[in-house]
Amino acid sequence: MRILLPLASVLLVIAAAALAFVASDYRLFQLTMVVVYAVAILGLALVTGFNGQISLGHGAFYAVGAYVTAILMSLYDVPYWATLPVSAVVCAVIGFLIGLPALRLGGLYLALTTFALAVATPQLLKYKLFEGWTGGVQGLTLDKPDPPFGLQINADQWLYLFTLGVGVVLFILAGNLVRGRIGLAMRAIRDHPLAAEATGIDVALFKTRTFAVSAMFTGIAGSLGAIAVGFVAPDSFTVLLSITLFVGLVVGGVASIAGPVFGGVFIAFLPNVAEEISKAAPGAVYGVVLIAFMYLLPSGVAGGLGRLLRRAA
Repeated sequence: MRILLPLASVLLVIAAAALAFVASDYRLFQLTMVVVYAVAILGLALVTGFNGQISLGHGAFYAVGAYVTAILMSLYDVPYWATLPVSAVVCAVIGFLIGLPALRLGGLYLALTTFALAVATPQLLKYKLFEGWTGGVQGLTLDKPDPPFGLQINADQWLYLFTLGVGVVLFILAGNLVRGRIGLAMRAIRDHPLAAEATGIDVALFKTRTFAVSAMFTGIAGSLGAIAVGFVAPDSFTVLLSITLFVGLVVGGVASIAGPVFGGVFIAFLPNVAEEISKAAPGAVYGVVLIAFMYLLPSGVAGGLGRLLRRAA
């Protein structure tokens, strides 16, 4: 089993990369957004699924990452790929500063604090003091990057492959993180905080660092999303985005590295499917499907598949 899982992961990545050469440009854009959402949910999974801290405001870090990339590309002509490390650092610092006081509260207080952050972010982006950078309510427009090195592929194919490559690297990093000693400490804090503190773990500081790493992952996803969409505006990052990411986390599987992939597929494709089923009430279809998922797969898609694999073994 230890050999089969990595092998299956490699084959899935190869199959995903091959889609760049057979799917239409529109489907490639959708698949690119699946990877973007999966990375954003992965950041949320680290702090909620593995560290046990409920965050309802990760859409704010997604917005920060998107705007860092948009500002650097549109105002300072920074290459799109060079904006990702800048976005990662900025979001990690903001996540650490916000998490430092908020995570000392924990529980529902943290959920409300992060929810307030998600509500305030669009208004801050519209604030006149920042209009010179953010473009105010009009937002910023970005040019789609061209393939490098003279590659004989179009811009949509390259953007999908680039996003997929970044996503694979981030998933590998997250997997190594949660499987090591840091991951054990994260789960210990989630399951038995008093026992973890008794073993010498600085629970508050560890939670803050985890929150910073989580914000970094989601911020990078925001950067990739801005490059893919080619436009950022405050109304694209309402509190609904944070709720949507949380829904993707629960549907995919809360404490799982693979779960965010299923969550990304869910939130990228289900709204379109719901609209095709009922143009009059797509929200009702969405709600029914979500309830069905929670009833049939209470541990998420990844949890359900895990149970099937264990029974098969």
